[in-house]
Amino acid sequence: MNSPHTESSDLVTNSVLYKEFLAERDEILRHKWIESEKIGRDIGFEKALLDWILKYRSSWRSNRAKSLRDKNSASA
Repeated sequence: MNSPHTESSDLVTNSVLYKEFLAERDEILRHKWIESEKIGRDIGFEKALLDWILKYRSSWRSNRAKSLRDKNSASA
């Protein structure tokens, strides 16, 4: 039998919200790497986060939502 802590941990890691958070974080880290490579030094997570939000978040979310809808309709 699973402990309550394990069950709640499984609930969090399997939640759609958490998966979206991880996907967004991966995009921010990718942006951080690209921008850091461009200037030859680490720009830091906070700068990458703010830059990514201002430049890319809106379109990324729209594209991701469309992609997820297409994926769900194809599997239905």
